[in-house]
Amino acid sequence: MYLIFRCDCGRVLYAKKGVATRKCTCGKTIKVKSRRILQRVETAEDATYAVQKLQEEIYGESMFSTAEEFKQNKFLNQIDRKMKEL
Repeated sequence: MYLIFRCDCGRVLYAKKGVATRKCTCGKTIKVKSRRILQRVETAEDATYAVQKLQEEIYGESMFSTAEEFKQNKFLNQIDRKMKEL
């Protein structure tokens, strides 16, 4: 069984039942017992999926980009800034 909960920073996390603490990506160590459990699921795959869905509900759908797309967007943004300066 896996428990789904939130950190104070807002990130949704999961931990296996019986684990005392979990470290968030923000750096905070969280005592799992003291957290409000948002959801309980059976497998790690279900926990991963549940975390993704909750994160999407909170922050909107995530859009992943390749490095090439990122470079292209960065280049276009630089051109836009230069045009505004002129």
